[in-house]
Amino acid sequence: MSGTISAVNRTVTPGGRTKVFDVKPLLKMRYCGNVCLRQKSEPIGEIGPSERVLIEAMIEKMHQEKGVGLAAPQVGINQQIFVVDIGLGPVVVINPRIIKRAGSEWQEEGCLSVPGVTVNVKRPKEIRVRYKDENNQEVEQDLFDLMARVFMHENDHLNGKLILDYASWRERGRLKKKLEKLPEKEE
Repeated sequence: MSGTISAVNRTVTPGGRTKVFDVKPLLKMRYCGNVCLRQKSEPIGEIGPSERVLIEAMIEKMHQEKGVGLAAPQVGINQQIFVVDIGLGPVVVINPRIIKRAGSEWQEEGCLSVPGVTVNVKRPKEIRVRYKDENNQEVEQDLFDLMARVFMHENDHLNGKLILDYASWRERGRLKKKLEKLPEKEE
């Protein structure tokens, strides 16, 4: 898995005892302009130890950045995985599919990869989704309002799409100066 450190590091001490340390990957945010954010992500097979370490690190990074969602491309890994936490506890989403959409509403959205920028985005109010969770279990559920919006936002990242793609030409003109002041392409 590109961009991560192995899940476990073993060290033999002088007394012959083995110590096992969990090693978390050092995840760096990718910002608007980084090629990783514009690539389509690859599906993930079975969830193993290295993916579990990545999931933990992504949840930690999302909370550290004060976000409600984080997709793997935002930390330089083009795999179909994202995490969401709208205040009800973290949800891990792997290989997501949106299978039904209903209703629509406009709402301002921000993005950790485009800090300080918001764009008015029209999205369905309700969706039915199918994905695999961190325990390799297939999940199908209906999502509404904020959870549906965050799910679709993070899913966009897996397809190389950013909130800027929803901006009107007028909005893009307004955002031009803000975009020029964004951090370098990666942390």
